[in-house]
Amino acid sequence: MVFKKITLIGTSEESFDAAADDAIDRAEDTLDNVYWAEVDEFGVELDGAADREYQAEVEVAFELEG
Repeated sequence: MVFKKITLIGTSEESFDAAADDAIDRAEDTLDNVYWAEVDEFGVELDGAADREYQAEVEVAFELEG
């Protein structure tokens, strides 16, 4: 098996957990064979946002076909 890892940044106005879930949900909706996800970093956008925007940088690994 060969896997590929990509980095996604999920966002939420609610929490870091919701931001990570946003990235993972998007990966599962758009990629086949998602095996695992690793949350690397958290951040909060303050400037230019009406409210705080929580961000989670998530590495997602999926198996390549073929």
